Amino acid sequence: MQITTFAAIEIGTYSTSMEIFEISKKQGLRTVNSLRHRLELGKDAFRTGKISVEFVEQLCRILKDFKNVMQEYQVSAYRALGTSALREAENSLFVLGRIEQSAGIKVELLSNSEQRFYTYKGIAAKEAAFQKIIEKGTAILDVDGGSIQISLFDKDTLVTTQNIKMGSMRVRERLHEVQKKTIHYERLVQELIHNEIFSFKKMYLKDRKIENVIIRGDYFTRISEKNPSRTFSREEFQEWYQMVTRISPIELAVKVGIPHEYASLLQPSAIIYRELIEEMGAQTIWMPDVKLADGIAYDFAEKKKLLKSAHNFENDILMAARNIGKRYAVSKAHVLQVDKTATAIFDGMKKHHGLGDRERLLLQIAVLVHDCGKYISLGNVAECSYSIIMATEIIGLSHAEREMIANIVRFNTLPLPSYEQLARESSFGKKQYLTVAKLTAILRLANALDRSHLQKMEEIKVALRDLELVITISAHQDYTLELGLLDEKKDFFEEIFHVRPVVKLKKLI
Repeated sequence: MQITTFAAIEIGTYSTSMEIFEISKKQGLRTVNSLRHRLELGKDAFRTGKISVEFVEQLCRILKDFKNVMQEYQVSAYRALGTSALREAENSLFVLGRIEQSAGIKVELLSNSEQRFYTYKGIAAKEAAFQKIIEKGTAILDVDGGSIQISLFDKDTLVTTQNIKMGSMRVRERLHEVQKKTIHYERLVQELIHNEIFSFKKMYLKDRKIENVIIRGDYFTRISEKNPSRTFSREEFQEWYQMVTRISPIELAVKVGIPHEYASLLQPSAIIYRELIEEMGAQTIWMPDVKLADGIAYDFAEKKKLLKSAHNFENDILMAARNIGKRYAVSKAHVLQVDKTATAIFDGMKKHHGLGDRERLLLQIAVLVHDCGKYISLGNVAECSYSIIMATEIIGLSHAEREMIANIVRFNTLPLPSYEQLARESSFGKKQYLTVAKLTAILRLANALDRSHLQKMEEIKVALRDLELVITISAHQDYTLELGLLDEKKDFFEEIFHVRPVVKLKKLI
């Protein structure tokens, strides 16, 4: 039996941890060692905007120790990921450079959407009950030091996921001085987060029925582990909540068996969870034993084809994008037509364009949101679409990927600038620029083939023959408009791919 040893390192808001896993097709994921060091990087990042030299050096020493442990376990691969504190620090690039130089470990900064997607993957992959639970209205509430992530599911479909920058450490640090002047700490937290929760409820809950809530957070599992199912009624959760919030952090630390610093974070987390559960009216609360590391390891195993999930995570990303389009009233029929055409062109060009499955996914997302700017302005659709996409989180995508999608959509109707011009206003390298150009060319062509938004096309077949891309279309209406406005799109497509699109029309009777 082949076993792969993998390490997942998380540089978090209030601790740095490493999990070492053994991965095999027979046994799945198995944790063989777990290490955690308290290091409250969020104290610096959220108060001053930077991480101090002292904290950076402490972090380097911790990561050196982790590297030694990885060598002992003969780890064949690892991923080291920084979350909100490191991501938001103004000096994050200097910190990453120092870590690589001193500890010899390369750290990636996770966007919030990637971080939450990995956590969600960990829940879905590790807990067999997940698939059954999300068949009914379900919310995943993930509170970390920096923010709250709320993901809503209904009928096995991700409806929306939203981030609120009101995490446990951010709340604790913001109320640090005020807390000394009151005995009603619980009320202070409730008032601080009230408006954000009210806004979320007004925009996304409305008449939606939420029956189940999944709570994800450090040290909650320590409290729930006496219950093998880790499932609680609303009344049992209220009893747990009273226990957590009615005693001091010192007493809580002793009672639960955690450090005092973590107990001081557990209390604002508990208040946040309670407020959300009350607003949603959920009757069942589930506290699975899942960490970010589980999702990182599962993602690695899935990409290496060591494990296969029954849940379609890619569909969750597409559903999140589809719901963005729905929010901004894009034409569903037009989007479906363009998606069918764009993917047919992409697949027909597979041997020529050198792009993979991830780029195909980015193209599909761009199609789903390419007209969202019309909601704001019919005269400036491209720039408005770009702004909406850049300001909207899409779960599972990095910031760079979201920026690529925003630019693909923008240059669907605007001229594509040179690499040098675009590089001045974006984080693109040459490889990303070329990908944007290729996907833009496909989107322009696919969009033009439904220029009237009347979905005249019944069938499409695409075949690459020498330096021609033969697109055979069966249409049930007059196709004069689409064919007459296609030349400019063909020219751009040929410039990018050195292949000329040739459209052959079969009119259906």
